[in-house]
Amino acid sequence: MAHARISANLPPDIDPTKAPIAFGKRALPKLNEELRSPELLTQQRALMALCDLVHDPENVYQAIGVGFLDNLKTLLLHHDSTVRQKTTEILYIMAMHNVGRQGLIQSGMISALTELLEDPVDICRKNTHQIFEMMAKLHEGAVGISHAGLIPLLVFKLKTELDEIQELILDTLSNCLRVEASEALATGAITILKEKLKHSSAAIRSKAAWVLLEICTHPEGKSMVCEEVIPVLVSLLEDTDPEVQASATGALMFATVKPQGRFLALGAEAIPPLLKLVAEETSKARLSAIKTLTMLAELPEGRKTLLDHTDIFQQCLNDPCEAVKRAAKIAISVIEWKPF
Repeated sequence: MAHARISANLPPDIDPTKAPIAFGKRALPKLNEELRSPELLTQQRALMALCDLVHDPENVYQAIGVGFLDNLKTLLLHHDSTVRQKTTEILYIMAMHNVGRQGLIQSGMISALTELLEDPVDICRKNTHQIFEMMAKLHEGAVGISHAGLIPLLVFKLKTELDEIQELILDTLSNCLRVEASEALATGAITILKEKLKHSSAAIRSKAAWVLLEICTHPEGKSMVCEEVIPVLVSLLEDTDPEVQASATGALMFATVKPQGRFLALGAEAIPPLLKLVAEETSKARLSAIKTLTMLAELPEGRKTLLDHTDIFQQCLNDPCEAVKRAAKIAISVIEWKPF
């Protein structure tokens, strides 16, 4: 079945010829001058030449020193879509390098890029979200995105953006919400993410569950996930995609830290699919499933059910992964605990 894809190919009527690059140390300053040219074709050619150069982190470092970022900020609002496309592409390539990410964050590029979230050209918006996703990998980038007030807007965009871009938004949110989740919770993120857990795309289901996992690392997030999402997470334990299973199990593990979460997980009949994941030696969710069952075993009803399945945990004691063996040993001790 054919799917829509965002194309980075330039319009056929645009001259793809790059600007001649000056020799040695003069190369980047000359291109920087050409970016300020009143001639549209000169700007386009300079951007295309620069796009090749910034794959080298040394050139990224020099470009920041020369003052490219101020010119690129201005070009983000250019009337020509090709200029905006190549500008965002350059910034994305720069953001792939640590020196570039640091430079973009320190130059205030996050606020400048906000305007592009409403760009009518798909590839410009995609490039913008790729930049945010790269910057959010750094703690200061995640903080910068949050302080720029972008979290509510990103959450809202999950309802309207193309699937390809939704994946990038979810990646950005997972890093940002690790730092601070209250703004997203106040925006209704839980309700929107709950819908994404039912999406036809396995990648979106998995990433949405992972964002919920990050939300569950915050006390207020645990409470809201317990109230709204646990039954859906339990249903995803039997998803056909291993990544979805792993993300859903991880989110469920954090949610069941609260007693309310344990009762809700038991009510949603989480034990049978969790035991199945523990029994599968190749399951990516195995460790999280063991830890979740250990917490469910702290409830009398959960312990009673799991007493008939300790053999599954015994098998885990031979697992090559030390973390799995350790978790299984703890699970057995909790399940077999008896009051004095």
